[in-house]
Amino acid sequence: HLHRASLLLPALEAALANFSAGAAGGVVQPVRTVLPVPRHGGYLGVMPAYSAADDALTTKLVTFYEHLKDSSVPSHQATVLLFDPSNGTLKAVLDGSVITAKRTAAVSAIATKLLMPAFAEVLCILGAGVQAYSHYEIFTELFTFKEVRIWNRTKEKAVKFASSVSGPVRVCSSAQEAVTGADVIVTVTMATAPILFGDWVKPGAHINAVGASRPDWRELDDELMKNSVLFVDSRDAARTESGDVILSGAEIFAELGEVLKGTKPALPEKTTVFKSLGMAVEDTVAAKFVYDAWSAGN
Repeated sequence: HLHRASLLLPALEAALANFSAGAAGGVVQPVRTVLPVPRHGGYLGVMPAYSAADDALTTKLVTFYEHLKDSSVPSHQATVLLFDPSNGTLKAVLDGSVITAKRTAAVSAIATKLLMPAFAEVLCILGAGVQAYSHYEIFTELFTFKEVRIWNRTKEKAVKFASSVSGPVRVCSSAQEAVTGADVIVTVTMATAPILFGDWVKPGAHINAVGASRPDWRELDDELMKNSVLFVDSRDAARTESGDVILSGAEIFAELGEVLKGTKPALPEKTTVFKSLGMAVEDTVAAKFVYDAWSAGN
């Protein structure tokens, strides 16, 4: 039911705008609670949300583990619980991994639609995991790029990615090679220290920074963070969870929802960074979309 994540775009755009409207928008969600699992180097995140516009109530349980020896196990695993908001009954348990991958890529696509330069020809993806695939799918469906490049810390994974997606992808031997001259850059890595540097980035490029979801993890260096116009999904989350934002001291220009509402400009002519942490309401909207499609089919 989420084969084409682009079908989610209108619902996600509405949810982002409602979130940024404050109490009037009817989105209730705390910043996610993250419980460390110190013995094993992992984390459990709990992400509840209610959306009045959708009359939908969910919570997502997500585990993420930094450096797994067993690469057959994904770094992020998730489950979404969908409740009946009128009486609290559990209506469905959904695979949160697919929902997370698709909704995250869809929100990056919304940001890119608003923020990318007018004549964007080169897409660069840093990382070759689950999020690289979901971003590639929706970006090549919605936008027309003349060239797609990929870099990954282990080259075999980048080669595997290039051979398994539907269009041509150039595998780059360094992040710098992949990034140089790119108009749109997506960082979807498990990096804990910067892998993308401001002096590599073409002026006017747009960056979707999706990895580094902990306050002490980084993907982007200070120069890039400070010399770009910074957009986020949630100010509160970015100031609590994003090492890129916290450690660089970069100033947040706007939430994506403020741009969608028209209260802040998009500034596509500038170098822009969208720091995506992912919000519980995005899972709520996506879970309801899947549940409604399934119910209609049954």
